[in-house]
Amino acid sequence: METRLNKKTRAALSVIAIALFVILVFLGDKYISAGSTWKMLITVIEKGSIFALVAASMNLLNGFTGLFSLGQAGFMLIGAYSYAIFTIPGKSHDAVYQYFDGGLIKWSIVEILEGKMGIFGHYLGMFIPMLFAGLFVALIAFLIGIPVLRLKSDYLAIATLGFAEIIRAFFQWNTLGPVTNGSNVLRKYTTYNNAIFPVIVAGISIAIILLLINSTYGRAFKAIRDDEIAAEAMGINLFKHKELSFVISSFFAGISGALLAMFQTTINATPFNTVMTYEILLIVVIGGIGSITGSVIGAFLFTAASEWWLRGLDAGKWLGIQSSLMRPGFRKVVFAVLIMLIVLFYAQGIMGTKEFSWDGFIGWWKKLPAAIKGWPQKRKAAAAAKKEARAVKAAAKARAKEAKQDSEMKKASGAALFTPLPMTDHVVVFDKEGK
Repeated sequence: METRLNKKTRAALSVIAIALFVILVFLGDKYISAGSTWKMLITVIEKGSIFALVAASMNLLNGFTGLFSLGQAGFMLIGAYSYAIFTIPGKSHDAVYQYFDGGLIKWSIVEILEGKMGIFGHYLGMFIPMLFAGLFVALIAFLIGIPVLRLKSDYLAIATLGFAEIIRAFFQWNTLGPVTNGSNVLRKYTTYNNAIFPVIVAGISIAIILLLINSTYGRAFKAIRDDEIAAEAMGINLFKHKELSFVISSFFAGISGALLAMFQTTINATPFNTVMTYEILLIVVIGGIGSITGSVIGAFLFTAASEWWLRGLDAGKWLGIQSSLMRPGFRKVVFAVLIMLIVLFYAQGIMGTKEFSWDGFIGWWKKLPAAIKGWPQKRKAAAAAKKEARAVKAAAKARAKEAKQDSEMKKASGAALFTPLPMTDHVVVFDKEGK
C-alpha cells in the first residue's frame, strides 16, 4: 500500500530537515579548521547552493516554459557587478579603481546603513544591493525579451548566447571603467562571514520558484511548454507569460551572480563565458529538465565531483592509487566520462520530471530491504529474459536465412517464386447503389 502523509506531517518533516541542515552547515563552517580536508565540504555546500539557484532559474525557463535560453552567465555577470559596485568601502575605491581615479561611485550602501543602524544595517546593506542586482537584471531581461522572445528554439538560444557575450565585452570596455573597472578585477567589496548565508538566500529563492511553478502562472508555463497552440486557444497570452518567465528567471540569476561575487571575493567578467553557461545547462540536464529537485541535486553533485572528489587525479594520487596517467587535467577527462555515463544511463536526468516528496521517500525506504533481498533474483530474471530474447532473435535470423536460401534455390531452378492470382476476362459492372 502506498504511503500517504497528511499535509502537517510533511510540513513538519520539511522544517526539521531544513533546520538540521542549516545547523550542521553553521557548526561545520565555524568549527572545522581551515587545514582540514572536510573544510572542502563547506566550500562545496556554498558553491553548490549558488549553482543550485541559477540552475533552478534556468530550469524555470527551459524545463517548465520550454524556452531554450543560454543567457544565464550574462545575467549572473550583471548581478555580480551590480552588487560589488555598491558595496566597495569608500576608503578602498582609490586602490580598486587605481586606473580610473577612484571610480565614479565613491560610497558604499553597507557603510551608510551600518553607520546608522549598526550590525542590522550591515546585513541590510548587503541585502539591498543584492535585491537591486536582481531587479536590475530583471529590467535588462524585460527589455531584451521584447524582441528576443519572438524567436523560437535554436534561434532563441543563439540570440541569448550572443547577448551574454556582448554583455561580457561591454563590462570590460574601458569607457565604462569608472563604474565597472574595465578589464580589471573588482575587490574589497562586502562579503558574508558564514556559509549559512548563501544557503539561506538560495533556499528561500528556490522555495519561491517552487511556489511559482505550483501556482496558476506555473501551470500556464507548463501549458506553453507542452503545446503553444492549445495554450493560446485556452486564452493564455503567450508573449506575456514567456516574458514573465524570462524576467523571473533572470531575476534569480542576478541574485545568484551576487552570491557568486561574495563567494569568490573578487569578480571579473572573463569567467562569465559560454563555458559557464554550458556548465549550468549540464547541471540542469544531469538533474532532469523539468525538476527543481533534480537541479539542486545536480548542482551539488557537479560541484562536489569537479571541486573535491576528483581533485586527487590531478595530483597523481587518488583513493590510494598512484599512476603516471594521473596528471594535471586528467580530472577533467574522468569527469567527462562520468557525465557521458550519466547521460547514457539516465537519459532524462537523475530525477527526470519528478520532484522530491516525503511520501515517495518513506515508501522507497520501506521497500529498500525487500529490494536488496530480491536483487539477485531480479538479476537472474533479467539475465534469463535477455537470453530468451537472444534465442528468439537467433531463431528469427535462422528462419530468414532459410527463407532466403529457399528463394535462391527456386530462382536458380526456374520455379515460380510465388503463386500468381487467377486471371479472368469477365467485367463486373456496379450501378450507383453498389449492386
